[in-house]
Amino acid sequence: MSESASTGRATDASDALGLTQIVTRPLERVPVRHRESRVTTSAWRLELRCDQGAGAIVRVEVSADEIYHRGEGLFLGWSQEHLAELYDALTRPTEGGGPDLELQQLG
Repeated sequence: MSESASTGRATDASDALGLTQIVTRPLERVPVRHRESRVTTSAWRLELRCDQGAGAIVRVEVSADEIYHRGEGLFLGWSQEHLAELYDALTRPTEGGGPDLELQQLG
């Protein structure tokens, strides 16, 4: 079930919310703007594909208490609760203790 880092990472959470054969790309930091602010900030974008299709979840942390998730592609229209649950399931460290996510290193 594993793939090389250049094409993605297969995850053991293969049945998260009914999705099967999930393959994630490395987390990506992306610029975002939201209605409450005139400032561009950053968010985390988790791109993935599975048997059901492809899409991404963007996690916007406005403050420590205010976190939003936005679905793209397959996840467009999903509720905040389902997006958060899937994002958390796919980014949670595994029991092995090693790094699960591959963060891009720039510069």
